[in-house]
Amino acid sequence: MTTIDSDNRLTRRSLLHTAVLGAGTVVAYPLSALAAPAAFDQWRDQFRAKAIARGISDEIYTRVMGRIEPDMSVFAKLRNQPEFNEQLWQYINRRVSDWRLAAGKEALRKYGDLFTRIERDYGVERGTLLALWGVETAYGDPLVQKNHMTPVFPSLAALAWNEPRRRAYWETELINALRIVQKGWGTPDEMRGSWAGAMGHTQWMPEVWLNLGIDYDGDGRVFPFGNPDDALGGSARYLISRGKYQRDQHWGYEVRGGGGGNKSYAAWAAAGVTRADGKPFPRPNDKAQLWTPVQGGPTFLLGPNFYAVRSYNPSMNYALAIVHLGDRILGGAPFVQPFPGSERAMTLAEIQEMQTRLTKAGFDTGGTDGRVGNGTMKAVRDYQLKAGMTPADGYGGLKVLARLRQ
Repeated sequence: MTTIDSDNRLTRRSLLHTAVLGAGTVVAYPLSALAAPAAFDQWRDQFRAKAIARGISDEIYTRVMGRIEPDMSVFAKLRNQPEFNEQLWQYINRRVSDWRLAAGKEALRKYGDLFTRIERDYGVERGTLLALWGVETAYGDPLVQKNHMTPVFPSLAALAWNEPRRRAYWETELINALRIVQKGWGTPDEMRGSWAGAMGHTQWMPEVWLNLGIDYDGDGRVFPFGNPDDALGGSARYLISRGKYQRDQHWGYEVRGGGGGNKSYAAWAAAGVTRADGKPFPRPNDKAQLWTPVQGGPTFLLGPNFYAVRSYNPSMNYALAIVHLGDRILGGAPFVQPFPGSERAMTLAEIQEMQTRLTKAGFDTGGTDGRVGNGTMKAVRDYQLKAGMTPADGYGGLKVLARLRQ
């Protein structure tokens, strides 16, 4: 899965260049597409044969690809993705934020029946799906689609044509996207996503949409936009199929103690490892392994469902943030053992105050809604550099707020 951690992360771009893709269908394409070298036309004509050999009709290819131009901006995004060297506690504080907790609880209130149905049908905990949804697209916030998503066909065409390191992958994803149109599940103008082609509430690449998506709302097509039924039901299916998610097992627990190996919670308890909150392990025969991500910080016993979440994005930090956010939305407490050198997470009001003060000082955060993404982090880093604060890491925490208040 490609992750969009949406909150201000992607560059806003106006969609000014249009191309007619079929009778009555007009799709907006990025202005950057106008800079396409002439060689693209030759590639597009040659790629038609490859697409047809893999089951795409000539009519669909002409409709989608006949007048398309590549989005040349994807190459800069591919090679110059923003890098912020966050410590783990900063990474988690930014994702397990007041805004995400409040919005997650509201999403659960609104879609409680849907999560109950998914738990019954697939056994995937609602907290896990809520957290994935919250981190990937801010619970389907329409502003994410409006401000951060662009048509995926120009992006995928550019990558399939001229990204040599993974050309076979991008070619396959472009053909998968064409298959989605051919199935009638989506139209080119509906298929908007990140520069890499991830789409919908839970950011599916075309291959995932095509092979693991489900028509969970019964409307006759698999569609990860609009109401969240298909996206959340399909993501539960993904966690089971690709991640081997285990029904009725929790992802794991913060613990005290040490040791090695993959053994039952009962065996861990016998070896002196206890839950940090003092509660018993509810399923003592389930197996887990010990992980201390940062020496001196919290230690965890991780069961198979932690690694199921990691299948969604191959990062231990991502998986920890997801499972912790899910627990917190459902009423769980912060970690008992703090990370070394960590600050407490700022409140929503404090983040909004920081964003407001930064913007007034000439460091535009891209909004003052309490969501911290790359826009806010860049503004923080620029302010830190100007103020002589070290490290200039882009983390907008209590120290930055205190300095802004001076």
